[in-house]
Formats: sequence, C-alpha cells, structure tokens
Amino acid sequence: MTDLDAPPGDPVFPPLFSGLAVTGATDPFDTARMQAARGCDAGLVVYNVQADRLRAAVVLAPEVPLAQALTMLPLAAVGFQNALGALAPPEVAVHTSWDGALYLNGARCGGLRVAAANDAADALPDWLVIGLDLPLIELSEDPGLTPDSTALFAEGCVDVHPVHLLEAWTRHMLVWINRWEDGGARVLHDDWRGIARGIGAPLDIQSRSGTFLGVDEDFGLLLRDAETTHLIPLTTLLED
Repeated sequence: MTDLDAPPGDPVFPPLFSGLAVTGATDPFDTARMQAARGCDAGLVVYNVQADRLRAAVVLAPEVPLAQALTMLPLAAVGFQNALGALAPPEVAVHTSWDGALYLNGARCGGLRVAAANDAADALPDWLVIGLDLPLIELSEDPGLTPDSTALFAEGCVDVHPVHLLEAWTRHMLVWINRWEDGGARVLHDDWRGIARGIGAPLDIQSRSGTFLGVDEDFGLLLRDAETTHLIPLTTLLED
C-alpha cells in the first residue's frame, strides 16, 4: 500500500487555485460550501486526505446561468478521468455515470457531487461547489461480497498517491474550464460520451424508467419511455 505516513507534502495547485486542508471527520464539501457562502475567492480547494479516503471540493464562481454552469459536474468527471489516466496503469478503465458516480474497471468507486448558491436554472449563481469522494482501500474483509464497488488501490493504482491525484485533477479541471469558456459545452461532449456509462441502455432514475438516449446541450439527461422523451436537468442533482 502507498505509504500515506510519508506524503509528498502539501498539494501544489495550478494558478488561480488555493488549498485549505481539513482533517478527521470534517467533510471538505460542507466546508467549501460554508466558505463559498462567506464569500471566499473562487478556486479554493478544500481537501481531506486520509489513509483510506480522498475527499476534496472546489469552489467556483460561474459567470453564466446555473443551467450552463452545472456543466462543471461532467467537466470534473472528464478531468478526473484525464488525471487518473495520466497516473494509473494503462489497463485501468475510468468511467462515469450521468449523476457523477465514478467507476474503475466497471465497479463503483466514489463519485462527484454538486451544490450551488441557488437552484434557479436561469439565475447566475454566486458560487458553485464540486465535490470528490474517492475510497482508496476496501474496508470489507471479503471484497468478493461487494463486486459492484471497489477502491483506488484495489484496481492496480497502489502507486498513485492521492495528493498527486488531487493535484492532477485540479490541473485537468482548469484546462477543461478554459476550453469550456472558449468553446462552450460542445467542446466537452465527445470526451464525456467516451467515458459515460449506459448510453443506449435501460435506466431507472429519479422515479422514471426508460432508455438513456444521451444528453442535451447542457448535459440534461434524455430518457425515452414508451410514450415520450423526458429531459432531466442537472439541477435535479443539486444538494441542499
């Protein structure tokens, strides 16, 4: 197992990002929302690196309405895939579901979450927070009992230090944010579809069942049932 008792030091974040470490049971996502509500600068990365778990949250200040700003959720997923893809062995496959869940080699491995200052799709949010929660080791004494879930180190990534992964995730997020600002959400669609799970397959989500057709221009989920196609916007994933 990676020696977390001798970490590589504090994370080094890209320009415009700054770090705030929290420890113990403190949830970086909750801390980031509190800091955002207090008016902290955009780019704050709150993180908690433990022996068995990496948690982090990034505060953003979008300059577009919430419906478009929530593209940061799939953007963060693509950034995570890019980051882990650069650090992990080439045989490790990284995918995501529409709601931000992350998968390594087909098994669930943590995920992403999102919160904003408001939930009005056409309003400019004062802040947006994207959270990452990633298990590093499996806590079950018999992982065979939970084949649908896994952890980073169990998938051949024992040499990937979580601090390096956190640094890489923020770097790749910044690259994609710059691309998104220049070209809009369309520049992200192909890369996201390349790692998205379940397109074209049956899906049960938010009390609806149908076929997952894909997403619209703002990454709203398109779900086709026997009668019509429903649009489930990303705003439905916002946490209170």
